[in-house]
Amino acid sequence: MKRLVIFLTILAGLVLAGCPQQAPPNRGVYLLLDTSGTYTKELDKAQRIISFILARLNPGDSFAVARIDTGSFSEKDIIARTSFEDRPSVANQQKRRFRDKVGKFIDNVEPAKHTDISGGVLQATEWLNEVDPGQKVVLVFSDMKEDLPENYVRDVPFELSGVEVVALNVTKLRSDIVDPRKYLGRLEQWQKRVEQAGGQWRVINDLDHMTGLFSG
Repeated sequence: MKRLVIFLTILAGLVLAGCPQQAPPNRGVYLLLDTSGTYTKELDKAQRIISFILARLNPGDSFAVARIDTGSFSEKDIIARTSFEDRPSVANQQKRRFRDKVGKFIDNVEPAKHTDISGGVLQATEWLNEVDPGQKVVLVFSDMKEDLPENYVRDVPFELSGVEVVALNVTKLRSDIVDPRKYLGRLEQWQKRVEQAGGQWRVINDLDHMTGLFSG
């Protein structure tokens, strides 16, 4: 019996050793930037996030950055988007052009009058589904307080199966300091909406802890 156990253990080890290692899935990342109100003063942190992401994306990955504006369910709010070529030298050139394009936008951005987070999430998932990466991530750099123009309808269900939504740098509003339940309730509402749509939800407020931004 002992010999049989040893034989099976060795056999299992040989089988595992012979299995080819699976390559990590390519990533699709869509970053939404809140440019309303005081958030324009937070955009230097957004540049830090973008540099962090670019440094960790590989050839074959895709990245897009868009602003959250009056009507974000529109391609006009996409600042930059690309899928990196397989050749590392070309991918590095693409990353430099991407960083420069977003940098010029941030240097000249005007505060937005409204905050259409739902429209931005819809636009993000539409683009990610078109690109169809193995890992889909929507990053939202915002206080997560939606402020829609009159007559805009965003009471539509998301379809977020296979999508992770990460809220970044969620600053507390003055009203949140007076009543913290508003801040906590806002995050709880978004978590519920994302998870009911089949997505995963996370909040990362400490940008020094972005090393765990991407799973896998």
